[in-house]
Amino acid sequence: MSKIICVANQKGGVGKTTTATNLAYSLAVLENRVLLVDADPQANSTSHLGMDPKNVRLGLYELMVQDLNPTDAILDTKYEYLKILPANIDLVGAEIEMIDLPNREKIMGKMFDKIRDNYEFIIIDCSPSLGLITTNALGAADSVIIPVQCEYFALEGLGKLLNTIKIVQRSINIKLEIEGLLLTMYDSRLRLSNQVVEEVKLHFQQLVFDTIIKRNTTLSEAPSFGIPVLEHDATASGSLGYLNLARELLQKNGMTKISEEERIIQ
Repeated sequence: MSKIICVANQKGGVGKTTTATNLAYSLAVLENRVLLVDADPQANSTSHLGMDPKNVRLGLYELMVQDLNPTDAILDTKYEYLKILPANIDLVGAEIEMIDLPNREKIMGKMFDKIRDNYEFIIIDCSPSLGLITTNALGAADSVIIPVQCEYFALEGLGKLLNTIKIVQRSINIKLEIEGLLLTMYDSRLRLSNQVVEEVKLHFQQLVFDTIIKRNTTLSEAPSFGIPVLEHDATASGSLGYLNLARELLQKNGMTKISEEERIIQ
C-alpha cells in the first residue's frame, strides 16, 4: 500500500515545511520508503535537506510543464529510505504556463501515478496559497495534513481551506480525505496556546492528531544545518514530536511494522 499526503494551509508560518520535511524523515527512519515533494517555489524543503535550490536543474517545475519522466528529477538524499523531488524559483511560473493545458488540475496526479508504487509514502510540501500548484497537490493526494499553529489567528483562513478541499473532492479528487489537523508551535506556559488546543479539538474532534508539536528552538535551528531535527538533536521535543506523529500516522493507516507477536504484552 502506498499513500500520497499533502501538507497544506494557505496561511504562512504555520509549520508546513517543518512538518513535511520532518515527518518524511521520521517515516524514513522507521524504514518506510518515502518521497518528499517540494511544491513550494521558495524551495525550503529542498534546502532543509541540504540541497541548494539554485543548483536544481530538473525539478517539479520541469516535470509539470514539460511532461518528463518523474524519475529523471528525483534525487537521492544521504538517508537510505528518503528521496526528494526538489523545486526551485522557476516553479513560480508553472501556474501561468499551465493555464491553457487540458486537465491542468490533474497534471501532478498523472505524474505520481507513474511512480507511487515505488514508495510507501509521498509527502507533498505545499506553498502558502490555494493556487493551481496546491490544487494539483490536493488533486493528486489521498489525504491532507493541515498544520494549525497554537496562536491567536490559528483558525483564520481554515474555513477557506476546508471549502477548497470540498471543491476538490467534488470536482477533481473524490477520494481526498483530511488525514488530520496537526497542532504546532504549542507552548504549555501560555494560556492562549491551551485555549487554541481546546477550541480546535472541540470543533474538529477526531480530525485532530493526538500528537502536538511543541514550540522548540531546535526545530528552528535544524534547517540552517540542512538536516532534519531528528538528526540535529534526537532528544529534542520537536524530534520526539515528529517521530510520534509518524508512528500515529502509521497506526492510523494500519501500516505499522510491529508484528502481532510484539503487540502481545507478556
